[in-house]
Amino acid sequence: MATRHEEIAEELRRAIDREEYTVGSRLPTETDLASRYGVSRGTVRQAVAALTAEGLIGSRQGARRVVLASRRSQSFEELRSFAQWARAMGREATGHVVSSQYRPATPEDSVRLQLPTDTPVLHVLRVRGLDGDPVLLERTVYAAWISPAVEAVEPDCPSVTQRLYEDTGLVFAYGEHVIDAVAAGAQDAELLDVRRTSPLLRVRRVTTTREGRPVEWSDDRYRPDAITFSVHNSIANNALARQSGQSDF
Repeated sequence: MATRHEEIAEELRRAIDREEYTVGSRLPTETDLASRYGVSRGTVRQAVAALTAEGLIGSRQGARRVVLASRRSQSFEELRSFAQWARAMGREATGHVVSSQYRPATPEDSVRLQLPTDTPVLHVLRVRGLDGDPVLLERTVYAAWISPAVEAVEPDCPSVTQRLYEDTGLVFAYGEHVIDAVAAGAQDAELLDVRRTSPLLRVRRVTTTREGRPVEWSDDRYRPDAITFSVHNSIANNALARQSGQSDF
């Protein structure tokens, strides 16, 4: 039988899923939630801690908790980081930085990040894993205004999204994704432990704040034996979802 704090945590999850609390919005205070559910603040604190551990909400000292994602955001309809998605499946997300350096913005960087060509931007190559197995390469270009905060994140941080929220209050609110397939080059093959020319699933994405300010753009390459994408069609929506190790096609 579920404890009271587990029941409250589930009610909050459902409220987030229904967008009563949208991504980027703040939850009510602990006092307000305790009054609403007729429990102590300690019970509310336990419920909220569970959602924080799942990556659904973020917490900063001295500030009310902010919604970072919903359970539905395993779908690309909403934005969820790799680490948040992994936690939702009960998997452990890992990661480490292979390289990090500033380079002049290329014409493509300029268009995607809405900045002048040759502006210094931070390029980061990161390997991401599930339960220790490499499954994803992220080649991310960060806008100049957020780059110093990214540099301060430790190389093996499992969730840069969560850390940037904790350190700066940044919420990744919107993303545009383009998906195709590419052949693994020499570097891809070595870092993902696959054969050269093996097919990889590529997702190119641009992420912005709620105000539409570009934060990053990235070329993400997944091992198809570890990650697949499925499309679920209905009259109401056409949701593209990321999954682990199986195909619905």
